[in-house]
Amino acid sequence: MSQAQCPDSRCVAATRRWVEQFVVGHTVCPFAAREVAAERVRYREVSARDWEALLTTLIEECRRLDEVTQIETTLLVIGEGAEDFDDYLDLLAMGEALMVDQGYEGVYQLASFHPDYCFADAAEDAVENYTNRSPWPLLHLLREASLSAVLDRHPDPASIPERNMALMAELGRPRLAASLAALRE
Repeated sequence: MSQAQCPDSRCVAATRRWVEQFVVGHTVCPFAAREVAAERVRYREVSARDWEALLTTLIEECRRLDEVTQIETTLLVIGEGAEDFDDYLDLLAMGEALMVDQGYEGVYQLASFHPDYCFADAAEDAVENYTNRSPWPLLHLLREASLSAVLDRHPDPASIPERNMALMAELGRPRLAASLAALRE
């Protein structure tokens, strides 16, 4: 059975629902709906129990994006081993450094999402952290050329983070926390 035919694991299924319900449903990323509808988002479960294996997979996914232009973006869903946010940030930094070392700087961008995401300048319980909180830790590979193209066409890209912070405040921390918790069940 090919990977495309295998049913989603629990963490991938939860992440897929989060993308559809939260990211697309609330237009947190105004560019995601088109790619989700076209089924150009690849989801792959990985483990952070072995960082070397995970980082190898990260580069394999960069190479897959090189070869398969029908995939617009890849979400590496970390099913285990990245529960601690500080450890996750260390893993993220290693992944970014490896991508530079492998010649992918400027080709792909690594975006980060985690259940306990906290912006460096925000309080841990600040509602704006929910813009980057996901049901499971993620490493999100984005094509930089595609990102630049959609940002160039957007009427006001600088307004996206401001709009998202206002949306998080409107939705409220209790609702956002309950929504994420429900996705993990």
